[in-house]
Amino acid sequence: MKTIKTIIADNEPLALEQLEKYLRESNGIEILASCKNGKEALEAIEKFKPDLVFLDIEMPELSGIEIMETLENDSMPFVVFVTAFDEYAIQAFEIDALDYLLKPYNEKRFNETLKRARKYIEQFVNEKEIEGDNKYLTRLLIKTSKKMFFIDVENIIYIEASGNYAKIITPESTHLIRSTLKYLDEKLNPQNFARVHKSTIVNLNKIKELEQWFTGDYEILLKNGKKIKMSRNYRDVLERFK
Repeated sequence: MKTIKTIIADNEPLALEQLEKYLRESNGIEILASCKNGKEALEAIEKFKPDLVFLDIEMPELSGIEIMETLENDSMPFVVFVTAFDEYAIQAFEIDALDYLLKPYNEKRFNETLKRARKYIEQFVNEKEIEGDNKYLTRLLIKTSKKMFFIDVENIIYIEASGNYAKIITPESTHLIRSTLKYLDEKLNPQNFARVHKSTIVNLNKIKELEQWFTGDYEILLKNGKKIKMSRNYRDVLERFK
């Protein structure tokens, strides 16, 4: 069983003590840092790159939500929000929180959350081991408030930037993941994927035809009928079709 490296952050001393107590009584947990404000938490996450973080939402200097919005994709741990205010629940899940502990919570509720976190982390680790030394992604992890699953990248039609997220479009559905297009552009095989606009990555195997406009831009017609603009700044992609 993998040891789960964990960071906890709460500006209330008693709440922090409770988190520490429950975690220390659990097997396979290593507490890397206990933080009393958002700034400390952000610095600890970037330094230690934990598997799991328990974050109070309302903290001095930076809120738990602001911390998640600040982190780069490759530094993003699994996050459980801890708060006394249930109005944050929807927002928490919208930014890919694994779970949401509403104060006051008991040990049973905490252990349910930890069990869920352990399951997801072990699944994620197993996937990384399967990927092995592959330079490029072959599957993408999709996390929702209810489950975690993978999609094959070859099934992706295109990807759009959506604020702090990337919108993944497949023939069956659309998914939001917490990622930048820059990160995905580096992780997807350039033989199959290309950035054709500052806000769009396209699966080259899903392109039906290209039409040049008088402005120098191109319009891409995908096999599913969707039309996407290709900016002149990304015309080097055309070399891949020769």
